[in-house]
Amino acid sequence: MPRGPPASPGQSRPKSGKPCHSDPAEEDRGWRARHYPAMLRRLTRAATPRQRVFWARRSGSLAGVPTYVVDLRSDTVTKPGPAMRRAMAEAVVGDDDYGEDPTVRELQATAAELLGVERTLFVPTNTMANLISVMCHCRRRGSQLLLGHECHLHVYEQGGVAQIAGVHSHPLPDLPHGTLDLAELERLVTRGLGSPYHPVCELICLENTHSSSGGRVLPMEYLRQVHLLAQRYGVRVHLDGARLMNAAVALGVPPACIVEHCDSVSLCFSKGLGAPVGALVGGPKDFIEEAWRLRKALGGGMRQAGVLAAAALVGLADAEEMLQRDHQNAQRFARGLQELASPVCSVDPTAVETNMVMVRVDGLPPEELCRRLQAVSADEVAQTGRVVRVLLFPWAERSVRAVWHRGVSAQDTELALGKWAFVLRTLRTG
Repeated sequence: MPRGPPASPGQSRPKSGKPCHSDPAEEDRGWRARHYPAMLRRLTRAATPRQRVFWARRSGSLAGVPTYVVDLRSDTVTKPGPAMRRAMAEAVVGDDDYGEDPTVRELQATAAELLGVERTLFVPTNTMANLISVMCHCRRRGSQLLLGHECHLHVYEQGGVAQIAGVHSHPLPDLPHGTLDLAELERLVTRGLGSPYHPVCELICLENTHSSSGGRVLPMEYLRQVHLLAQRYGVRVHLDGARLMNAAVALGVPPACIVEHCDSVSLCFSKGLGAPVGALVGGPKDFIEEAWRLRKALGGGMRQAGVLAAAALVGLADAEEMLQRDHQNAQRFARGLQELASPVCSVDPTAVETNMVMVRVDGLPPEELCRRLQAVSADEVAQTGRVVRVLLFPWAERSVRAVWHRGVSAQDTELALGKWAFVLRTLRTG
């Protein structure tokens, strides 16, 4: 597509101090000669692989003592492995904005079959996938969207459905499992019908797995009931499936069995699937055609995107095996932390359904616990013979959330448990 005329030579460069009648072409060559060598050196340094490892592996030494870092902040911290990097390097590409990238087309077809939908569309992020879906469903400005008070779309996506799409979000209280009260949902759906005062509900958004509830999986019967309720009143259902594959693995069902209860779905590749970037929107053919237009309007049209789609294909290929391992490691950690029987940290292993563990913290701020888990000390070296740094984020006023991913092994899980035990001992004796 035409991009417009290029900027004039030297247009945004620093003033050279030469007279204004100097030759622009000569100035351009002079600027390049002065600045390009330094620029190339910076680019070379940026492209050189870093030897330091920041997550879940041996990462150096402290006065000769092995030091390990276990990064449990999120499953977004994963880095592509050798197979994924090789697939990216060797990807066959074309212009995806023209629909000509064969690797993107392969990904979209593979994902459509996996999810049981007519079409899918590759987009840069799951936030964009959710926004596009809301905009496709809610064509009338001021339409109402019903969703959970703590769901990702409502809390962590900058209110894009309001500031960009002009859609009114009405949050409902989340029940402990990440579900919504069906009676209250029906009341709000019907309140706007025929009313000149209330917004008209056009969409219900669900999140599966539910991040703020600790990766809980929405029950299949609940999904069925929400969809039936929505159909009864002409409302559609969008599923924020950023971690949909985690839900499918936990339930032991194909992802399509979950998606069949929704009118559209998003799926993120840069969380548990381990790709560096990318997500998709799934739904009927006409829905995806409109989604393509909106992707373009939001700046999400990409060119040789097969390099990214190749990573997503690798992530999908081994998803079941890797996610099962993540779930097992999270459950092992929860049981181990419960066995410590500390009054400071407590966990309910029965609530650990996928790759997240919510830890209740009493007696000190969660920020202080995170600081202690990350800190190193001579006492730790003396007692354990190693240094382990566990990275976590405080989640709420009295909790922290730990997230497992393909960068954290069973051994790393034991290292994290050992560090947790050391910190809790120091709190008890200090």
